[in-house]
Amino acid sequence: MNYRIKSLALGLGALFAGLTSCTHYDMETGLLIIGGGASGTAAGIQAARMGADAVIVEESPWLGGMLTSAGVSCIDGNSRMPSGFFGEFRDSIANIYGGYDKLMTNWVAAYSFEPSVGNALFHRMVEREKDHLTVIHGSRLESLEKKGDDWLAVIEDENGEKSTIKAKIVIDGTEFGDVARMAGVGYDLGMENGRLTGEDIAPDSAYNIVQDMTFVAILKDYGKDADMTIAEPDGYDPMLFANTCQNPLAEPREDTTKFHTPDYMMCYGKLQNGKYMINWPFAANDYYANIVDMTREERDSVLALAKAHTMKYLYFIQTQLGYKNLALADDEYPTEDRLPFIPYVRESRRIHGKVRFNVNHVKHPFDQPDALYRTGIAVGDYPVDHHHSSYNGPEELPYLYFYKVPSYCLPLGTLIPEDVEDLIVTEKSISVSNIANGCTREQPVVLQIGQAAGALAALALQHGCELDEVPVREVQNVLLSTGGYIMPYLDVDRHDPLFAPYQRIGATGILKGEGKSVAWANETWLYADSVLTGEAIDGFYELYPQAKGAVSEIGPLTFADVADLLTAAGVENIDLSADGNEKEPITRGQFAVIVDRELDPFNKFAVDLKGRFINNK
Repeated sequence: MNYRIKSLALGLGALFAGLTSCTHYDMETGLLIIGGGASGTAAGIQAARMGADAVIVEESPWLGGMLTSAGVSCIDGNSRMPSGFFGEFRDSIANIYGGYDKLMTNWVAAYSFEPSVGNALFHRMVEREKDHLTVIHGSRLESLEKKGDDWLAVIEDENGEKSTIKAKIVIDGTEFGDVARMAGVGYDLGMENGRLTGEDIAPDSAYNIVQDMTFVAILKDYGKDADMTIAEPDGYDPMLFANTCQNPLAEPREDTTKFHTPDYMMCYGKLQNGKYMINWPFAANDYYANIVDMTREERDSVLALAKAHTMKYLYFIQTQLGYKNLALADDEYPTEDRLPFIPYVRESRRIHGKVRFNVNHVKHPFDQPDALYRTGIAVGDYPVDHHHSSYNGPEELPYLYFYKVPSYCLPLGTLIPEDVEDLIVTEKSISVSNIANGCTREQPVVLQIGQAAGALAALALQHGCELDEVPVREVQNVLLSTGGYIMPYLDVDRHDPLFAPYQRIGATGILKGEGKSVAWANETWLYADSVLTGEAIDGFYELYPQAKGAVSEIGPLTFADVADLLTAAGVENIDLSADGNEKEPITRGQFAVIVDRELDPFNKFAVDLKGRFINNK
């Protein structure tokens, strides 16, 4: 490895397969990532692939966070936008199981896998980057301070041994944004006042209320004749779960279809090899507690209650629903209780970033004061999904169940704190509103956030500059080179030669797509096959005002019109005969490809973190 080890005392088997297991060490690295969750792992791998030396510090023996360590291995969203690192992970999982059809085991998600399989895959991906990437398991961050241009992080292992790591850049990959808080980053927690965010569906008053968390259970079928019924948990009350599905305890309803059958409910999170993910949102194992700002000891005491709640639900499944053959899998988690290492956390601290992304940017990206869509580094298509079914406090919360939005892109500035340098924040702690978090928290988005964070860090180290000085277009070009989406356009997939031109032109605003909500499959289209009209190219004139008036501003445009337009924009000796007959109408997609080729506006017009054009090359 290239990073300098100042003093290193290794225990037996200290370095193997790219994973470092140390009893004491002091080291120096370019990038330090605290938390080997979904974002942290993706960030480390991406940075290492770009030649940056990185260290991931993870408390548990697993990698992958909510995808693996928390057991949420049925992936919501992005089935038609397998972007970047997420797409690579999905493709690798399909290869392991023998095809994409083998991932469609349930009805809630297009992709699923056993958590242990996902963890093993992440470790193999890390091992391939062992020349630049080290993972330290079984350690946690104790303190973090800035000394000049460097971060000094003190970590502590399970034996109480403390070590110091010096790093240029730190990434917060924790579940709660704990590193950001330790570093002094400002943040919000809970629901903001709608007057502050400008979101018309936000509450009139701010509430210190977060989404429910869940201690997921991975159950295994031990055979139809097996009786795996656990002892009745203390405080068990079957009425807590009466309305989870059809059963004798369910309350009478005029519309009985509102309750799913038990078998249908169980197939919600069905996995491979006779296993089931129990993460059911209705009168099940969701658990409300705001533990974000608690101490470690306080968190642990509350998490014990959340675990107990899940065990009560398991007992209900075994006894009231009759699935006595199902019990916690004995070949998933190497924990004493066979439950996941961590809870599924849907909401954490949300930092004050260089930009704040809210649901208005999701719904109407082209009508906002800041053109944040030009700075996209991740895409999502899941609706706003807030879990508050377990909350029973005095406040009356707004109804946010699957609030409809189009697909969207997430801006780079949400990862960069407003007032702390050399720190990147990922996972659910990025700079978004409480409502927008309901869609940006999903697994495909969080993996993309991690990849973008790794690319941003690697570029900052290469250039020797501050994070907010890294050119947005450079980060986006890295992502595009990996099949990453920077705009949520569905016209062509990531393997199509037209993918990158469409993405680049979309991110300039020269052509603007149209989004719509379609059940859970929210969409945005460039409408590449539609005829280009004069009304559609206002974005072109923003970059090339000298071309204004070169063609008709109404009605269909031809190849000849576009040739005139490009000539007015400064292209000499333009010849589009190979693209189409000059008298033929030109499509939006053809226009995008030609403009991208002849003018390269994506790379020639830099943008800042708010999407404003800052220079013309």
